[in-house]
Amino acid sequence: MSSQTQKVAIVTGASQGIGAGVVAAYRKLGYAVVATSRTIAPADDADVLTVQGDIADPATAERVVAAAIERFGRVDTLVNNAGVFVAKPFTDYTADDYATVVGINLTGFFRITQLAIGHMLTQGGGHIVNVTTSLVDNADARVPSALASLTKGGLQSGTKSLAIEYAGRGIRVNAVSPGTIKTPCTRRSPARTSPTCIRSAVWARSTTSSTPWCSWRTPPSSPARSCMSTAA
Repeated sequence: MSSQTQKVAIVTGASQGIGAGVVAAYRKLGYAVVATSRTIAPADDADVLTVQGDIADPATAERVVAAAIERFGRVDTLVNNAGVFVAKPFTDYTADDYATVVGINLTGFFRITQLAIGHMLTQGGGHIVNVTTSLVDNADARVPSALASLTKGGLQSGTKSLAIEYAGRGIRVNAVSPGTIKTPCTRRSPARTSPTCIRSAVWARSTTSSTPWCSWRTPPSSPARSCMSTAA
């Protein structure tokens, strides 16, 4: 059982790629971590609690946050990393495609963020990080991405709104907008590795806090963005 003074991070989409890297980064900083995805395996580390579930189901959010409170007693950071990208011409999207992308990218963010913020308000502060995409602001004709832009664009706007809403109440809300990252997810399909370049993710510490965040080395022609809130 961890000390009640130990900070705790929740990471969604945590079984591989960026999510697994986020879990490792927070552990290096001494955080306990609650990691969730549909297929995540139990962890050997006593300070990493894994919870299997589909984040598109609000019941998963309830279980994840409840597990964090029961095991570690608090929630200091939530990283909404879970996401899905379906690259199809707009007229080829199916109702199932729409439901899947909206379910994971938006519904998956909504309930778990509500619950996390509720606990952060009780504690007196916390940090939300939303992973969006640079395609929201830099559309690419070679990468059909209407559903990604629709959902991640909503997440980007929601980040700005939440950052303002909670800036005076001790909760920072940030978004990180990477380009295509070379992970197991992007290697599954040629359509996902077709953009101009594959960016290499580099982990760095924020210059304003002890919380790790992602920065991306990106060519000047297709910059990744980091939408940082002004909350203290």
